[in-house]
Amino acid sequence: MSHHTALEHSLASHHEHPAALAELLERDAAVAGGYLDDASVWISEHVDSEPEQIVDLGAGTGVGTFALARRFSAASVLAVDASRTMLDHVTDSATAAGLEQRVRTVECDLNASWPDAAAGADLVWASSSLHELSDPDRVLRDAFEALRPGGLLVAIEMDVLPSFLPAEFPPEAPGLELRLHAELTALGWNAQHNWESNIAAAGFTMLERRQLITQASAPTITPYAHAWLAKMRGALVDRLTGVDLAALTALLDDDAELARIATTIRGSRTALLARRAPAADQQN
Repeated sequence: MSHHTALEHSLASHHEHPAALAELLERDAAVAGGYLDDASVWISEHVDSEPEQIVDLGAGTGVGTFALARRFSAASVLAVDASRTMLDHVTDSATAAGLEQRVRTVECDLNASWPDAAAGADLVWASSSLHELSDPDRVLRDAFEALRPGGLLVAIEMDVLPSFLPAEFPPEAPGLELRLHAELTALGWNAQHNWESNIAAAGFTMLERRQLITQASAPTITPYAHAWLAKMRGALVDRLTGVDLAALTALLDDDAELARIATTIRGSRTALLARRAPAADQQN
């Protein structure tokens, strides 16, 4: 994995404790995962035929794997990840959902190799994974070769860190969350990269760019908000003012207050859709 301090310090890093990361990924899917269904509908509008083979690169706990399996009911989905803990979670979830015949896993460090089992795919899905790779251009070329002519690539990255707190919090120093995000940006969190040129250089034809909005309001937001805010406090403990650190710590220590304050999650992801040209086009 690469060592930038972008999204790998937020949701997708496997450097942290696998069980803690799995829990955060599951909370993200439960609270903010509506974008997955939006993305799968979007993909269905561009496929030239019903996908039979789908590859999920950096699958994590499989939230993308299962969204795609639900949308494309005839497809087999291959979940690729370097973490056996994550893949075991995918396998257990597939069994619980009755999808064990359609969901397969392969343990593979994409920085070292490309899985042979991914050949002949109709769709390659890379959500919050390209930025973690030491050589994403090589992986994109491998994805191009693995796709059948006419197959699709979808790349998704978080472009706005999730927000939970109202602008007026805390009353004694409003705007805490804006300051947290500014400090994280200064540390390199969620640094943006436009993958379009990389995708085109790998041989793909870009089809569409879309912003997928994350917004939800529910009591279940509280554990997710707590996990995110705790991660931010850990990263910024030496950079916050005493007032901001005290306000954030007090909020994290009081679940009832956090539930009262953090009632909405807001965020967004950027999705890129590209195609490997059909065989007839490649011959011309």
